Amino acid sequence: MNLILTLTVVASVAQKSLATVPYSNYILAPESRTIYPPRIHQVNGTLTNSKSLIGGPNGTATFNGVSSITFDYTKNIGGVVSVKVGKSSSPDAFVGLTYTESSLWINGQGSDATADAGLDEVIWLPVGEGPGTYTVERKYDRGAFRYLSVVSNSSATIDVQGVSVYYTAAPAQDLRGYSGYFHSNDELLNRVWYAGAYTNQICAIDPKWGNALVHLGTITKDQNISLPETVTWYNNATITEGRSAMTDGAKRDREVWPGDMSVALPSVFVSTNDLESVRNALNSLVSLQNATTGLMPYAGFPFSDLGIVSFTYHLYTLIGISYYHQYSGNVTYLRSHWDNFKRGLAWSLSYIDETGLMNVTSSADWLRVGMGGHNIEANAILYYTINQGLNLASILNDSASVADWAPKADAIKVAANKLLWNPATSLFLDNETTTLSPQDGNAWAVKANLTLSTAQSSAITNALKSRWGTYGAPSPEAGVPLTISPFIGSFELEAHFIGQETQDALDLIRLQWGFMLNDPRMTNSTFMEGYSADGSLHYAPYNNDPRVSHAHGWSTGPTSLMSFYIAGLHLTSSIGRTWKISPALGDLTDVDAGFETPLGKFSSTVSACNGTVKALKFATPKGTKGSVSLPGVKGELIGGTRGVIVKLVNGEVNDLPGGEWRLRCS
Repeated sequence: MNLILTLTVVASVAQKSLATVPYSNYILAPESRTIYPPRIHQVNGTLTNSKSLIGGPNGTATFNGVSSITFDYTKNIGGVVSVKVGKSSSPDAFVGLTYTESSLWINGQGSDATADAGLDEVIWLPVGEGPGTYTVERKYDRGAFRYLSVVSNSSATIDVQGVSVYYTAAPAQDLRGYSGYFHSNDELLNRVWYAGAYTNQICAIDPKWGNALVHLGTITKDQNISLPETVTWYNNATITEGRSAMTDGAKRDREVWPGDMSVALPSVFVSTNDLESVRNALNSLVSLQNATTGLMPYAGFPFSDLGIVSFTYHLYTLIGISYYHQYSGNVTYLRSHWDNFKRGLAWSLSYIDETGLMNVTSSADWLRVGMGGHNIEANAILYYTINQGLNLASILNDSASVADWAPKADAIKVAANKLLWNPATSLFLDNETTTLSPQDGNAWAVKANLTLSTAQSSAITNALKSRWGTYGAPSPEAGVPLTISPFIGSFELEAHFIGQETQDALDLIRLQWGFMLNDPRMTNSTFMEGYSADGSLHYAPYNNDPRVSHAHGWSTGPTSLMSFYIAGLHLTSSIGRTWKISPALGDLTDVDAGFETPLGKFSSTVSACNGTVKALKFATPKGTKGSVSLPGVKGELIGGTRGVIVKLVNGEVNDLPGGEWRLRCS
């Protein structure tokens, strides 16, 4: 009786906790870490009573000779698979497991790929040893798959009584205990926000089980590995310290990549707020900094063993330190890494030549082509990083760094516009030696405020929009065939928001992220690494299509950007000590969003008509202050229970104290 009472109380508390999370029905993370197959995708050969394996642990399906069953989990999941077996007709009986994120790569002879060529090996379980539960070794933790095939390739008869997956992603999280939320009158946008949040959850892993890269440097994309030959894969490398780490991809690479984190980190903040995983990932990169030169690694261990130099990814680590401080408010952490930041920035500044721009001498970036020279993307990122550094230096009262860095930033802005701006296309050139106008450098120029005027920024975003196709915004710098990069697309999306082109931004989300979310070849739950502009699931940097990741944190930009720009929740200093409320709804009529910082909750509930705000309620922590911007709105803000009234002046209010406020239009 006491046990039943205890379980009842625990269940009641769990339901109450879940009910406190707004819009929890959109959350894609599982309610339990033990997952049973919800659906059968296909059966091959002779298999009796296959439906008994759906939804629970107590079935009995009989494999009669060569046969297989493929389960569809309806979304991307990841973890360790167990197969419960009754009797088998042979002591030599085995069942094999193959995995894939996309239905395109369902195969009884191999899993979708983690190497540059071929398919990954089948994992075989020796079920002829007798009745019991057979679990794959932890090194075969498969980080992401929507489809799981259970295969018998002999004449044996095998009774399978259950198949389960222990979900291993986001090991330090309450999987459904989101601290942030977003909802609008557009169901696609709601699903996009939560799919971005879930993509980052599945990319957070126990750092003891990262990709071991057993074929690092030995299997190249030029090799031809054909079935029945397959490739070994192990996820048993310790990539960071701590309980959890943010990685680039769930299936692959399962390592720390600083470029990916620049998009993933803000989206993690507004949804799960799993800054522990972010901090561990950043620490692993900083620990690999070259003590002599200050150079940060291209990626974390074990990829770092290749010693590749990347001018951009080096800067992304510095940006990550700045972002982490912005969202955590941890000044102690900032001080502990300040020397690392300064030495890292000094390395980049040492490559500025007589033009005033950084001269890039390595091609390594996000696998785009043509990186080098006075590259606009690299210099825009450097300009942005310097300005992040100036803000951090002011917090730490480091006046010497301010005096050193500010003139260099000014010179970069002047030189980039002088040498690389092309008025004929309203876009920056990639460098002085090419006619290529890249998506990455132009999006970054707007994001970094490298432009000289709002008119120039608008010209860039309009030119970028003119290149959109059926499936999204292309990245011509990714090579041939023309490619769509949701990583760089996230920066272009931000550029449209920065330019107050809200409708264009919403259209791009629906076009590009809507395609990734709804296309039946994808996971319908997570966002992929990249694809071709014609909609085929080929990513130009790779020859091996099964290798493409369908859960990549660098593709999750809309999650943070919708919270910041559509809901209008801007933190103008770390953890929101100062803030700005400036919702922009485009063709939306209703938005409700919020997130938390160590100071408390930030939220806004907005209604609009034809883009003009008609109703607004927002809350910010007490002890903070900020501004409100509501273009075209006349009225006043009424605060708290006492009904304090503050009039809007030209739609603006400044120095507003934190608390609960609502708009009364006039």
